[in-house]
Amino acid sequence: MESISGVGVLDKAVGVLRALRTHGPLSLVELQTATALPRATAHRLAVALEEHGLVRRDAVGRFCLGFELIAMGRAAADSYPLGEMARPALVTLRNATAESVQLFVREGDERRCVVSLQSPHGLRWIVPEGARLPLGIGSAGRVLIGPISATTPARVDWVESVEEREPGVASVSAPVLGRDGSVVAAVSISGPVERLSRQPGRRFGRAVVEAATAVSQVLGDFLG
Repeated sequence: MESISGVGVLDKAVGVLRALRTHGPLSLVELQTATALPRATAHRLAVALEEHGLVRRDAVGRFCLGFELIAMGRAAADSYPLGEMARPALVTLRNATAESVQLFVREGDERRCVVSLQSPHGLRWIVPEGARLPLGIGSAGRVLIGPISATTPARVDWVESVEEREPGVASVSAPVLGRDGSVVAAVSISGPVERLSRQPGRRFGRAVVEAATAVSQVLGDFLG
């Protein structure tokens, strides 16, 4: 496992947690496979995380994400209220379009999904809340890069993407602006190309911009 932070044991422990988030409950053998860690290392880290409540075991002894993560997630959400403030506008957008809706924020050289609402259609594009995605690929990533970009106009209302990151997926995103005009988040709608078309901005651009504007207004009111 490649070290990201330079603290190997921390990176491996986070790898265990991410494997459980991605795959759900895992036996030790399955956890070893998912993390590419030696069996003894995977076991040692999982047991240590269990002591801290970050990992637990289900009724058949498989490792699962622990309940302490729920408390941490709530604390993280409380310290960054944009997601909850944005949710009513995002729900309105999802209900009006019947497509999946996300709110992304920039996190270094990546973007993180802080709210994800699923389309009611059986065929849909799902981005898990908490997922980290590339910054320069996809409509939301390009919105978050901001105006200093060769691929993003200096003045942008919405950005569309067709099969940039995943085959068969299209998206439209618009910026959420702070009081100083800076881009603080991106509202995005995504789904199969066969429904959104190869010009998704023509169909959904206005609705996405309206939702992003509503979120900007709520943020401005919150900041006073």
